Amino acid sequence: MQLETYIADLLYRYDCVILPELGAFLTKRVSAQIHETTHSFYPPKKLVSFNEQLQHNDGLLASYISEVEKIPYDVAVEKIAKKVKTIKSYLTQGETIALHHIGDLKLNVEGHIGFEPSHHVNYLTDAFGLSQFTTNAVSREIHKKNVAIIEERAPIAIIPERRKNRPYLKYAALALLALTVGGLGGSQLYLNHIDTQNQLAQEAANQQLDAKVQQATFVIENPLPAATLQVEKQGGNYHIVAGAFRVEANSDKKVKQLRAKGFKARKIGVNRYGLHEVVYSSYSDRIEALNALRDIKKSHNRDAWLLVKTLD
Repeated sequence: MQLETYIADLLYRYDCVILPELGAFLTKRVSAQIHETTHSFYPPKKLVSFNEQLQHNDGLLASYISEVEKIPYDVAVEKIAKKVKTIKSYLTQGETIALHHIGDLKLNVEGHIGFEPSHHVNYLTDAFGLSQFTTNAVSREIHKKNVAIIEERAPIAIIPERRKNRPYLKYAALALLALTVGGLGGSQLYLNHIDTQNQLAQEAANQQLDAKVQQATFVIENPLPAATLQVEKQGGNYHIVAGAFRVEANSDKKVKQLRAKGFKARKIGVNRYGLHEVVYSSYSDRIEALNALRDIKKSHNRDAWLLVKTLD
């Protein structure tokens, strides 16, 4: 069984893939980056890490293997357990476990599992098709030097135009100046008159508006008491799945049964297989969701599993 292939498939869709009794592979979105020295541009990606503390089976990996290989869920769990046992045996012998396109696992000096991620695959689907590229640095000083050189070779000179002495032009200029000043004075008087008329019209309109508002004012003697409604809306991207049903009526029935037992059950839509999914509840915090899943598997449904999905 190519376990790393199944883990890699799930890393495209989920932020946490647990390998029971070994640890969890976590992903975190990293923004696009520019290397200042090499002038290389790197697209946004999912950075893969490993957490040895998360070892409890959440059912995600086993359910996916069961679906792909068309085998029972319990058989998939047993196959994962055998693979993990083999990995631990190699690690205790000092060997490095290379998971293709995921990274390398190796015990450190303290006896804990260290992880070195692979940089050959980008698990961020939003960045599909984007790759690293390198470009030359842009130097703007070159353009400044070129402009300076051009100005030295072709200076711009302003030569005043020589005019003959024409005394009659002086009197024409004085007449034009007098007409301009007179026109500006008349224009200013006209504009002042318009401003005065606009102000009077505005005051009259305000008085009419105040009169209409006073006529329309009324008082409610016995107002109804204000009603306050508290609506609880579930949110978060971590959902504990109770089941998926081909017939929608069955999913509605399942929601009623779970709510009767105190769960905040609801339907979250139809998955890509055309099944109506029902969840026990949804959480914003991943650790809180995993703790709730652990309690549900112990006390209510051992086949429940965690779905990481952003709902519309």
